Amino acid sequence: MSHDCSLPVRAEGIYPFDARGVAKRFRHAAIFGALDALNPGETMRFCNDHDPLPLLSQIEDQFGTRIKINYVLRNPGEIILDFLVS
Repeated sequence: MSHDCSLPVRAEGIYPFDARGVAKRFRHAAIFGALDALNPGETMRFCNDHDPLPLLSQIEDQFGTRIKINYVLRNPGEIILDFLVS
């Protein structure tokens, strides 16, 4: 099943973030800024072309248990994660 991150997510409180469209030198700053902007109960649906394991470690270091990370899709070349703020 393929997911198109360019389509809006209809569920309330889920905000798409397609990292593929952000220049690599700005990518982590943009992701952390977006996560900082979320309110409790909101989710950022993150799309990328690779599994961002170093980024996930950095998110866990910075946010601790405040951000829950769940894979929605984990295929080679197509990664979708939900970052849920508690």
